[in-house]
Parts: sequence; C-alpha cells; structure tokens
Amino acid sequence: MTTEVRSLREFKMPDVGEGLTEAEILSWYVKPGDTVTDGQVVCEVETAKAAVELPIPFNGVVEQLFFPAGATVDVGTAIISVAVAGEAGAVAPAAAPAAPAAEAAAPAAASAEPEPERREVLVGYGPRTGTAQRRARRTTTTTVNATPAPAAPAAPVAPVPAQVAPVVAEQPVGGRPLAKPPVRKLAKDLGIDLRAVVATGQDGVITREDVHAHASALAAAQAAPAERPVEAAPVEALPAPVGTTGDVRVPIKGVRKATAQAMVASAFTAPHVTEFVQVDVTRTMKFVRRLKESGELGRDVRISPLLLVAKALLTAVKRHPEINAQWDEAAQEIVIKGQVNLGIAAATPRGLIVPNIKDAGGKTLTGLAVALGELIDTARQGKTSPGDMQGGTITITNVGVFGVDTGTPILNPGEAAILAVGTIRDMPWVHKGKVVPRQVTTLALSFDHRLVDGELGSKVLADVAALLERPKRLITWG
Repeated sequence: MTTEVRSLREFKMPDVGEGLTEAEILSWYVKPGDTVTDGQVVCEVETAKAAVELPIPFNGVVEQLFFPAGATVDVGTAIISVAVAGEAGAVAPAAAPAAPAAEAAAPAAASAEPEPERREVLVGYGPRTGTAQRRARRTTTTTVNATPAPAAPAAPVAPVPAQVAPVVAEQPVGGRPLAKPPVRKLAKDLGIDLRAVVATGQDGVITREDVHAHASALAAAQAAPAERPVEAAPVEALPAPVGTTGDVRVPIKGVRKATAQAMVASAFTAPHVTEFVQVDVTRTMKFVRRLKESGELGRDVRISPLLLVAKALLTAVKRHPEINAQWDEAAQEIVIKGQVNLGIAAATPRGLIVPNIKDAGGKTLTGLAVALGELIDTARQGKTSPGDMQGGTITITNVGVFGVDTGTPILNPGEAAILAVGTIRDMPWVHKGKVVPRQVTTLALSFDHRLVDGELGSKVLADVAALLERPKRLITWG
C-alpha cells in the first residue's frame, strides 16, 4: 500500500539583530499538533534589544517545541520542529514499527531504509507585525522513515531526547561575534568569551577597546561586587516581596542584561566628564503652550518641552559638529558623523532602551515632533525594533519626568555625549533686575573626554541653554 512520507523541518533561533547571541522565549502561540502556514507567527522572543515575533517559514504540523516559555536559547539552536508533507511512497503491508534514529542508522537495517532525502532548514524572523524580514537557507541530508508514527497526545514542552532526534548531524548557524583576528586573539589571551562583550564598533564589530573594557568590568566586579554604576533614568521596578521579608531574586536577562553590560562597558571605556547649568525656560514653556493652542505644527502632532530640548540640542550640534563623533579604537581615528541620529532614553516595562530618530538634524520642527511621538509610542508598546536602537550618535535622557532635578548620565556606548534634562520648577530668579518666580530647569551634559574637551562641551551646553532661554534663537541660529 502507499502512504504519505513526512519530513521534519527545524526552525532555529535566528539573529534578529546584528550580532546577538541569544534570546528568551516569552511565549508560544502554537502547540504540538497545530497546523502552521508559511509566515505564521509561532512565538515571541525577547533579545537584548527588543521583543520580536518569529514567523515560521514553511507549512506543516507542529511536531515538537524544544524549549518552554522562559527559556533562554542560543542563536542557531532549533526551537521547533514541523512535519512537512512529501510525496507518497510504497510501504510493505507487514512493515515493522519505526525504529529509533540510532537503530535506523545501523548497517543491518540499511536495506529497509528509504533513500536519504535532501531538505532545507530555513531560518527567518520578523518584527511584531509578523512579516518575515530575512531568511537564510542551507541544505542538509536527513533520513526519513517511510512508516508513519502512530498519533500521540501532545507532549509537554521539553527538549527532544537525543535518541529520538529526527535530524542527523545538524550544525548550528549564526551567532558568531564580529571581531577581527587580533581582537579574537586578545580575548583568548585574556580568557574572555566574545559573546559576552558589548560591541561598540561600526556595524556591531567588537574592538580591542571593548575587550579591555569587559576585562576591566569583570575585575572591578570581582574586587567590589557591591558597587555598580547608576543610570540617571530609572528602569523597570523590581518586584517587591509579597507576604515575606525575605530576598527576591530576579534573573538578569533580556533588555536589563544588555543595559547593564552597555553601561559597564561605557563607564570603564570612556572617561566621563559632566557639566551642569541652570536655565530659565519660562519663554520655552510659553512657546510650547502657543504651539499646542495654535495647531501650527498640526492638530494631531504631540507638542512637549522635550521637542524644544531636542531641537535646541540639534541646533547646537549643527554649530559644533565635532560633538557628534565616535572613537574608533581599531583604526585609531575620530569619526565625525555625517548625520545626527538622536537617541531618546525611554523607560519601558522591560527596562531602559535608547531608540533613535534617524537623521534628526535634517528634519523640520514638525517632522521632528512626528518622529518623536512615534518613537515614544512604539517604545511604550514594546514594539521598538532592533534597527531603531542601532546607529545612535547623541542622546537625550529626560529625568525630569520623574521629578528629578538632574543626574550624571552614562554615555550610550559609541557616542560622544548625552544630555540629561531635569524637572521644570517654579523658582525665584533674577529677571530684569528683580527677583521673580520663573520656570527653571537644570541641564547636565556628559561627554567622552577623549573626543570632547572642556571648551567644546561647555559651548554645546551653553548653546542649548541659550536656545531654551530664548527659543526664538532657534530661527536665527538654525
């Protein structure tokens, strides 16, 4: 008689960003026995940069989920297998039950096996929209038993035991950190795993400086484990003990893990300098109210003081482009960026992220307002893509929304400066020779002293303050 031959295809954890090595499975949308179609989202994962939904790149029936929700999986590791229908084949009436893969490979059983089938293993991913973004194909050889296995109830989610694994000699794909041979040798000599190093080089390449920064961070952590860098903008609150006074342990993973690594790398790599200035922003606040009431930028456009702060910083960068730079350790060069990708630090339920507005310096005030609103909405919904968090050149962190006057922000790795904006308060202020109540805020500019000397940093900060004090200067200075 004839029966349908089914082959098993494995879908592997893809690199949904540039150079990521692992991701946590947040939830499964399918279970064994479910039918799936090409492009259907099967699970949601959280990388070090964002939450992403993964679509399956072929049709079939779910055979096995290799990991439960909550598991952290290396890139290139199979996470789900799907039975895919093939061509009909002849099976003897008295055929014996399917043997385990190890027995099927024995020489004595060779005559009973069908010819090896060539099949493709596909790797694909997509953002939360469910659209496949990228797929990598490679061909491998596997032996598929022609005798269909009897139907069985859905098994609990667990890794597939080696003796019943349906795929033979699969090799992992992807996940190899990007680094030049001398950097790899340095990491090997220092006993450092490159997968744990935060890359600050162009296109996600790990530099010698990154390796040294990681080594310094490890040494500092061993010497003083209780000490840790403090970020000005608070992130996700840790869960409080319920009904007990005991300790609560929270796994360090996902966005929080990436943020910690980036902050440590930045703190131990770039010599930070922070300067402060108090500024009367009464006129800026009046300008914000006027823009809201007039609808000059559009009725649906969100107007906030942050918009004017962003425009002021972009104007200052235009006047002093050397602040928009990056230190290239490998090439021993200072790279002055051709466009300004403005990062906005955002506290989300998953932790602190810094998406950026591409070519923010080339946008009009209306365009900047629209882009800023979209960036904030996307971050709050947890839909920021990895691409939106790459390539930033200078950052703003608005600690004022939490009632904080100011802070000493840590640089986003690879950037030369970050501006912290404090809360706006009514304060006694000397205005036109009299002490009167005015709306005042404190600005703090941290910069990499390798790239930015005190004069340049002071000029940039003074320009931002002057523009916020008299926002009409945005027209004449811009």
